[in-house]
Amino acid sequence: MANSATESAIKGAAESVKESAVESAMRRYDRAMNHSSIQHALVALGSNLDAPATQLKRAVDHLQRHSEGTFVCSSIYRTPPHAMPAGTPDFANAVVRLETTQSGPELLSFLNSLEVFFGRPANHEKNVSRVLDLDLIALGEVISQSEALTLPHPRAAQRDFVLQPIVEIWPDYRLPGFEATASELLAQLGSSPLQYWDTSDY
Repeated sequence: MANSATESAIKGAAESVKESAVESAMRRYDRAMNHSSIQHALVALGSNLDAPATQLKRAVDHLQRHSEGTFVCSSIYRTPPHAMPAGTPDFANAVVRLETTQSGPELLSFLNSLEVFFGRPANHEKNVSRVLDLDLIALGEVISQSEALTLPHPRAAQRDFVLQPIVEIWPDYRLPGFEATASELLAQLGSSPLQYWDTSDY
């Protein structure tokens, strides 16, 4: 009886160790798989309502918590409105670089939900003032074109308020499909450098 009980205990312990080893191996595999699928993402932020720079700083906090690795944020720049009615307030603009395992549609959905959380209508009009605007500029080396999402952002290379913040945090970055760096694209625009947002307005 004693030998039987001992054998049973040893067998149970062995099975437990075996299960723990398998679980540990599975966790290591999951971490490796998640690490290999992490991609950088560039997100552009804009606001021209309700203390714009403060709105951007709040949004940056949310984006940083959402990042799964490296997170870098540019300075906040002041940008005159384009193709908008006279008297429209200037925009505060910035760009963040984060890391994510999400797909483009998943990350875009998160950005859209964050805009709504900040008070922007889900079915908002274009070229109107906004409390928060988040654009997914690029995700890894993904090049895609669909009705829901085009990557890289189709107008990123023509916007100084996107390129100048990118140059600040990643000057030799190349948008997927582009030979020129962000610095070179910005120089090609020939626009005057954007001014930093006055920190006293935060």
